[in-house]
Amino acid sequence: MSYIISTCTTVDMTKEMMEKIDVRCIGFHFVVNGKSYTDDLYTSMSAKEFYGYIRDGADTSTSQVSVGEYVDYFREMLLDGFDILHVCLSSGISNTVQSANAAAKMLLAEFPNRKIHIVDSLCASSGVGVFVTMLSQKRDEGMDIDSLYQWAQDNCKSVQHWFCSTDLTYYIKGGRVSKVSGVLGGIFEICPLLCVSPEGKLKPIAKIRTKKKVLTALVDKMEQHAEDGKNYSGLCYISQSDCMEDAESVRDQVLKRFKNVKEVPIFDIGTTIGCHTGTGTVALFFTSSDEREDSQ
Repeated sequence: MSYIISTCTTVDMTKEMMEKIDVRCIGFHFVVNGKSYTDDLYTSMSAKEFYGYIRDGADTSTSQVSVGEYVDYFREMLLDGFDILHVCLSSGISNTVQSANAAAKMLLAEFPNRKIHIVDSLCASSGVGVFVTMLSQKRDEGMDIDSLYQWAQDNCKSVQHWFCSTDLTYYIKGGRVSKVSGVLGGIFEICPLLCVSPEGKLKPIAKIRTKKKVLTALVDKMEQHAEDGKNYSGLCYISQSDCMEDAESVRDQVLKRFKNVKEVPIFDIGTTIGCHTGTGTVALFFTSSDEREDSQ
């Protein structure tokens, strides 16, 4: 094709999977105990090493891709003769889409006959992964860049995100959960069930007691919202932050309830998002013809 699909490493998939679907990515940045790193899909630091720091209570922070970094990244593809469709982490979570748009505007002045389409995915983590996988399929079917850009705009909200966490430490650190709520949650084994809203923002939906029940609730939400219900046969991804056993439990439930789903890849939540979730988060992603849930 004459264009490249691109995204950021907050896609939370493996490097091998990104190569398989032929989607390029640029890295966010993170800091652990004062040392800076580039999020590179666990190429230079393994998930085991990263979450080892997290379990030891590391101080962490993140930063998005700068305008200058986007300019250099996009320019290389333009010089190679490709137009670009770049998919950003949700604007409800990060301002990276603004940086990407600023870079595109600068480069289009330099390359006036080329195309750079920036897509606000309204998705996060492996939800972006589901979305770019869908886009890669449309590209492989022969869809041109302008048609794919319009399709992306029309269908980004079709990706459902449902997640829970059994460890609220980093949610408390980041101010997403109050300290009192976090302590009470730990004492009473209360786990929040959250989703991504139509605006691409994190939204608490329910507080569920015990890990077993909240993991089952993820699959209940899939049964409620998945396109064609129990006959769903589309993409289904899971991401997890150092709690593989819990993720496997969710996968087993999905495969049991949805007979047309043949595989459910499980990915490590990447370093950028992992800095904010800490350990113990399991997220389930799939597609739906329903509107994303926006209220309790």
